[in-house]
Amino acid sequence: MITLTVNGVQHALDIDPSTPLLYALRDGLHLHGAKFGCGLGQCGACTVIVGGEAVFSCLVPVSSIGARPVRTVESLGTAEHPGPLQKSFIEHQAAQCGYCIAGMIMRAQALLDRNPHPTESELREHMEPNLCRCGTHMRILAAIREVAHLPAGDGVPAAKPPRTANHGGTQ
Repeated sequence: MITLTVNGVQHALDIDPSTPLLYALRDGLHLHGAKFGCGLGQCGACTVIVGGEAVFSCLVPVSSIGARPVRTVESLGTAEHPGPLQKSFIEHQAAQCGYCIAGMIMRAQALLDRNPHPTESELREHMEPNLCRCGTHMRILAAIREVAHLPAGDGVPAAKPPRTANHGGTQ
C-alpha cells in the first residue's frame, strides 16, 4: 500500500511501488491534468509539483514520494474559477492543442511559488525543460510574465524561446 498526499488529500493506493507517479495520478486517482507525452522526461507534459519542485511524473516512482505533498493542475482552479496562471494562459491564448499546458502551468507555478518575481532569465531557464510542440512558447512566457508582474522581455532577446520539439522532419 502506498500513501500519497495529492492536492491536500491523503490517498492509500494498492499499487506496485515502482509505478510511475503519472499512472497513480491518472489511473488510481482519476486526475487527468498531467499527460503522458514521451515517458522519458523529455517533454514535460506530465509535470507536477512534488515537495515544491517541478518534476516529470512519468519518471518518478510512487515509492520515492514519501511524505512530500503532490500538486497537480487540478489544485489551481476549475474551468468556472481558474487560478491566476490558468486565467493568464487563457487570456494570452497560450494553448493551441493544449497537450503541454498543464505541465507548463505546473512548472511555472513551482517557480512562482519559490520566487514570485523572477527575472526574465530565471523564467526562461526554469521553463526550458518543458516542450510545446505547437510553438506557443512566446504566449506561454507572456502569460507567466503577466502573473509575475514582469515587463515583456526584460532585456533578453526574444529570439531564444524555450526549445520546440521536432515533429520528425529536418530543421
